[in-house]
Amino acid sequence: MGKPRVFVARVIPDAGLDRIRDFCDATIWQDELPPPREVLLRETRDADGLVSLLTDRIDPELMDACPRLRVVSNMAVGFDNIDIPAATARGILAGNTPGVLTETTSDFAFALLMAAARRIVEGVDYVRAGRWQTWGPMLLMGADVHHATLGLVGLGRIGAEMAKRAKGFDMRVLYYDVVRREDLEASLGLTYAPLNDVLRQADFVSVHTPLTPDTRHLINRERLGLMKPTTILINTSRGPVVETDALVEALRTGRIAGAALDVTDPEPLPADHPLVSLPNCIVVPHIASASAATRGKMAEIAANNLIAGLKGEPLPAGLNNDAVGNGRNALPREW
Repeated sequence: MGKPRVFVARVIPDAGLDRIRDFCDATIWQDELPPPREVLLRETRDADGLVSLLTDRIDPELMDACPRLRVVSNMAVGFDNIDIPAATARGILAGNTPGVLTETTSDFAFALLMAAARRIVEGVDYVRAGRWQTWGPMLLMGADVHHATLGLVGLGRIGAEMAKRAKGFDMRVLYYDVVRREDLEASLGLTYAPLNDVLRQADFVSVHTPLTPDTRHLINRERLGLMKPTTILINTSRGPVVETDALVEALRTGRIAGAALDVTDPEPLPADHPLVSLPNCIVVPHIASASAATRGKMAEIAANNLIAGLKGEPLPAGLNNDAVGNGRNALPREW
């Protein structure tokens, strides 16, 4: 039997790509932009496996158009681009790449917090525009981070790491999560509070929730209205967790002081979007996990998930390993 056929929807680091090439007959999409829908359908039609990214929609239409597909390996922690119940019903295994990007993403989220607080991007723009004439006692005054109050919306792995970083700045840390983490409250010095109380008290609000029907537009016009006018919002979770139009209005009117966004809705954000031009908003292109070491580890996990699924085995980081032995994965294969 020949090698399994797979489609890799983008060039990924060699730590994963080399392993995929060794084990599989791999077609790799070389463009910087995601494959268009028709290309994704065409290239996956006869594939046994697919390495996808968050930009690739893996839905029942694709699954039914690709009858050989046995495994979808998503190179991301999030997986809202994959219809997991539909995959499970068809015996298609799905996996993601959790754990390895926690600290890297937390570093970046705290860097955004610092940059927004101290108006670093505005300062760079000020110098580049040739406006720096002298030292000024009122020039680009920002907010202190030390001893300020950080409000965490979501206390998963990344939220917990943000709390650790905040301790180094002697910050008071409040958090809200649908599951109260009393086990972490003492060790990390956290205080649990209802969401609206967190938003009312925090100087910095950092969002760390998955995107679900319940969290879509969790930070909306009403909740932005609860924040202090000095509050800075940081979002490194998913763009639609924050209601974009409401955020634009809050920033324009001074309802809140600023925002720093690694994720947006829509994504990518057009260059002429109001958020891009607002001086009190930092927008970066979804790069919170973009360290060389972390992206290499993500690629390696994605490769391991792919190969396990092709063999009909449980995925090391599986999202629906109960699908092993069902449908298309009824029989393991020896490639």
